[in-house]
Amino acid sequence: MQTIEQLLESKDIRVTAMRLLIYKFLAQKQIAVTLSDIENAFEKADRTTLYRTVKTFEEKGIAHQIDDGTGITKYALCEEGCSCEIETDLHLHFHCNICNETICLTEHKIPQIKVPEGFVSENVNLVVKGICDKCSGH
Repeated sequence: MQTIEQLLESKDIRVTAMRLLIYKFLAQKQIAVTLSDIENAFEKADRTTLYRTVKTFEEKGIAHQIDDGTGITKYALCEEGCSCEIETDLHLHFHCNICNETICLTEHKIPQIKVPEGFVSENVNLVVKGICDKCSGH
């Protein structure tokens, strides 16, 4: 298993203390987080640095963006070996209507969807909404 430093370097991302901290923060979370969550966790850090780090992670395939229908973009780390390709890597997300948390369901892949000839798919987002196991008591 590679270290965080090796992972970042393998994706051509310069290793900095802030990037390591943000990666570790995302890795500890079982849910997708907003930029505000990251800002709150690193109150003394420059907001631009935080935003650029998350965007770099997204562009390099370390994290993915989630639109769960709340109007607030959320982020989560990608699985090891993920390249965020529509054909192979996209998975379901679950948004709880009670606690408002969004969870990656990485074991549930989104099936490949054929679009009409001439159309080009660039992103697929599938969010299941309901009540999570914590809120349902199961």
